Amino acid sequence: MALFVNQLTHIDVSLWCAERGLVGCSWQVDALLEGELGEDGMLFDFGEVKPWIKSTLDSGLDHTLLVPTQAPGINVTECAEGLCVRTTSPYSMEVRGPAEAFSLLPWKAITLEQVAEHLSAELTEQRPANVDCVTLTLSDEVIEGAAYGYTHGLKRHLGNCQRIAHGHRSRLAIWQSGERQLALEKRWASWLDNRYLLEQADIAAQGNEVLTCRYQAAQGDFMISLPTSRCAVLPSPTTVENIALWLAHSITNESGQATRVQAFEGINKGAFAEASP
Repeated sequence: MALFVNQLTHIDVSLWCAERGLVGCSWQVDALLEGELGEDGMLFDFGEVKPWIKSTLDSGLDHTLLVPTQAPGINVTECAEGLCVRTTSPYSMEVRGPAEAFSLLPWKAITLEQVAEHLSAELTEQRPANVDCVTLTLSDEVIEGAAYGYTHGLKRHLGNCQRIAHGHRSRLAIWQSGERQLALEKRWASWLDNRYLLEQADIAAQGNEVLTCRYQAAQGDFMISLPTSRCAVLPSPTTVENIALWLAHSITNESGQATRVQAFEGINKGAFAEASP
């Protein structure tokens, strides 16, 4: 007997890729539970499936930086903040923070299939009495138009969004004169893709080549240093509301036209913002 729940939840992370660098990801989660029926005629109460799986994901891999420790140029050490991750390819980066802000995975690269197998095994170990096996399937949201991945951290957030290197993959929609601007959407999404978004006030040091962001949050001290060319600096915290507002003003200033922006934070949630010349 098998029980399935499609689109049970989603996972928002950033991962390190030896070819692309920091990549912001949002993955949909489908679940399949296999086992025997209990005396109540159920394999597992539907009402308990989502809270159980979601709580496991939320307290583990979700909102962390996924680090393939066997990838070329990766070095992980302990530090005063907790863990320090350094990279060399495709660019140099250093990230410091509490250990729970990282998911260290003994692989050469991060793939959806490996992450799904890893999480399935973790849940199967914790399975309820009637359940023999839990299988998760992870997938990217199907987006026909413009989309981009980004990495950020929100120091004022009380939850795991305060971690300095977590990310999202998001849609982008832009309107001017009441009409969608597909070319603008494509251009801005391409520019934003795989960038690190940070608040101006969190810059600890900035040069032509390297930018360092540092802050203290409820979970501990965080720092990230990476090429300036891979960063986008906002005048305010990088919430989805402020991202939408920043984009609306930036596009309006560039084009001289009133602009409406719909920005997403991962899957199914986001913000609208408008700006006028």
